Amino acid sequence: MQISRAFALAAAGAVLLTTAACGGSDLEDDASDPASSGAAGDKGTVVVGGQDFTESQILAAIYQSLLEDAGYQVQTKLVTTRDVYLPELSKGNVDIVPDYLAGLTDFLNTQKNGPDAEAVSSNDPAATLAALEPLAEEQGISILPPSDATDQNAFFVSQDFAEQNDLSTLSDLAALGEPVKLGAPPDCEGRSDCEGGLTKVYGLDISEIVPLDFASAQVKDAVKNGEVQLGETGTTDGTLEDLGLVLLEDDKGIQPAQNLTPAVNSDFLADNPDLEDTFNKLSEALTTDDLAAMNVQVDLERKKPADVAAQFLEDKGIL
Repeated sequence: MQISRAFALAAAGAVLLTTAACGGSDLEDDASDPASSGAAGDKGTVVVGGQDFTESQILAAIYQSLLEDAGYQVQTKLVTTRDVYLPELSKGNVDIVPDYLAGLTDFLNTQKNGPDAEAVSSNDPAATLAALEPLAEEQGISILPPSDATDQNAFFVSQDFAEQNDLSTLSDLAALGEPVKLGAPPDCEGRSDCEGGLTKVYGLDISEIVPLDFASAQVKDAVKNGEVQLGETGTTDGTLEDLGLVLLEDDKGIQPAQNLTPAVNSDFLADNPDLEDTFNKLSEALTTDDLAAMNVQVDLERKKPADVAAQFLEDKGIL
């Protein structure tokens, strides 16, 4: 989703990527998450990383089930931002993460070329993947083929605020000419798909970025309560309507391709090449509608990510 909240946002939930994809703490085992520890496997332990929001929790649970079925023991470590888990993926302390195509591309590009580097992602998934692969390779990360499923960053306001000001697009919000407080992860600042695009492309006057996790309950409460006027979530977030919140259309197209993409430590993949076929089957089966539906099941129906993941894999005939 950013990734910060990188890889729309799918009827999603609360997260990292960005993201299709946040600033974070140390990478730790998430013992409270259903996907935290796996059944014993005879192929050793695999660490699944990623951002700690609904969609990423579900994807981590899907990854766990696939890996356990392949004979691995699984640990899941979910954190708030890419700048926490990607270095660990590069070093091999994390083996695989579900991520978002453009969010991952932009993160590695600015990491290599500086915060003012020209963006190399775009709305074209193939061109974005071509830009990503050499950046990832330099960091010891292999990128498996992306899914057609996508979850882009998106911005929301309260329904009351939208109706009072006749807002349906980000351009409408900018046309008000009023300062806007934005609830978003700290890494939103300067990003072309976040604060940078909102100010440079739309001309919004972002007076403050209030540090709130992507798609979190806290950012939604802050918008509802008027503490901030604008919040960041994903296009697959299915909770907004019930909360009295509404997405504003990205009518100038600042959001690049955020297809779901498995990113794997290159050494780990070289030692376990059979996993490529496993995750390719997942990417071929996963759709944007699937993401949205699973997010709703967790966020609104209060189902556990592990149960939703298991049902998805069964329905698709993958496991």
